[in-house]
Amino acid sequence: MGHLYEGLKSRGIFTFQDDKGLEHGDSISEELLKAIEESQVAVIVFSKNYATPRWCLNELVKIMECKTQYGQTVIPIFYDVDPSHVRYQRESFAEALAKHESRYKDDVEGMHKVKGWRIALSDAADLKGCDIRQG
Repeated sequence: MGHLYEGLKSRGIFTFQDDKGLEHGDSISEELLKAIEESQVAVIVFSKNYATPRWCLNELVKIMECKTQYGQTVIPIFYDVDPSHVRYQRESFAEALAKHESRYKDDVEGMHKVKGWRIALSDAADLKGCDIRQG
């Protein structure tokens, strides 16, 4: 991520990178929501552990909502992960979502959230992007 961020920045492209402090929480800051909504382009970097933190999945749902509502361009990058694993929630994505479902098994709202994450993952993986499994 650091190389991508610096490459875009060096070319004069304003970027907003999500807050690493969200890793243990579930909410997205108002500042990040605003940045997502005001963006013309969203670049999503899918890695093997992408679906583990809830905040990552919440951001993805917001990005996909903005694509629908505002016509935002969304570019998925599949970094060392097969796009079909994202699309169909296989391998590490299946494991992470199973853990989320287990956590929310008695929570209707939580299970609704997991369903939204699954839809957003599938929709994002259906977009034309970059597959960089080979480096």
